[in-house]
Amino acid sequence: MRIAAPELTPEQTYKLLSGIVVPRPVAWISSLGPGGKVNLAPFSCFTFVSNTPPMLGVNIGRKAGVRKDTARNILERRHFVVNLGDETLLDAIHASAQEYPPEVSEAELLGLDVVRSEAIGTPRLAATPIGMECRLHSVTPYGDTGAEFFVGEVLVFHIRDGLAQDGKIDTEKLRPVCRIGGPNYATLGRIITQRAVRQTPKSVMPGSRTDQ
Repeated sequence: MRIAAPELTPEQTYKLLSGIVVPRPVAWISSLGPGGKVNLAPFSCFTFVSNTPPMLGVNIGRKAGVRKDTARNILERRHFVVNLGDETLLDAIHASAQEYPPEVSEAELLGLDVVRSEAIGTPRLAATPIGMECRLHSVTPYGDTGAEFFVGEVLVFHIRDGLAQDGKIDTEKLRPVCRIGGPNYATLGRIITQRAVRQTPKSVMPGSRTDQ
């Protein structure tokens, strides 16, 4: 099969790419909406973009050309939390994707408790094994549909006791979920361990912010 990309509609392209770029981790983002309500929404175009300082990147699209609540909240408040849910929270993760008015709190609707953050005003979810308090670093637009890539600097990591061993996350204990095409998700499955490959240690570039 051959598909010419320029002939596809935005919806057709999204369906194709979301089934090709798999699996994708889910950033369950909490942000503060009108009246201080805790907005909650999942995003699977998600990765990390820097380790020093630690930075996360999330692509947030638009609905009918209008920014989603999460994007508007982050731009207004300049902070947000990336929560990582596990298998036990999959139903709530999926349910939080439902579109509600900006003044509605998905956290309240789903009965999810929140906890005060340390460095920012946006609360994090109490039930998730990992929560990362982020300060907005930058927003970069891409493409013709108004999608924007939000980068946040992680100020505080909250990691459930027992998940980290020698500075590394025990992925089996984390029990992460991932998004695949459509309303479909997957769990970790079988872990295949290969031999460790020697790598040059990470370092800070001379003249960078953390080098001064």
